[in-house]
Amino acid sequence: MRTAVKKVIKAADAGNAKEATALYASAQPLIDSLARKGTIHKNKAANLKSKLNKRIKAIG
Repeated sequence: MRTAVKKVIKAADAGNAKEATALYASAQPLIDSLARKGTIHKNKAANLKSKLNKRIKAIG
């Protein structure tokens, strides 16, 4: 999960919105899966997805 999140952040920081969006789409189910299993708290998953989405939207 951390690798997937880092890839999204790296793409967003580089200003590549399309790549960041594609990477976010692949990271989102992974984050949700870990929250469902209880590996991470559901609020942490929601906060993480929100922050990533906010970062991607800031590019445009």
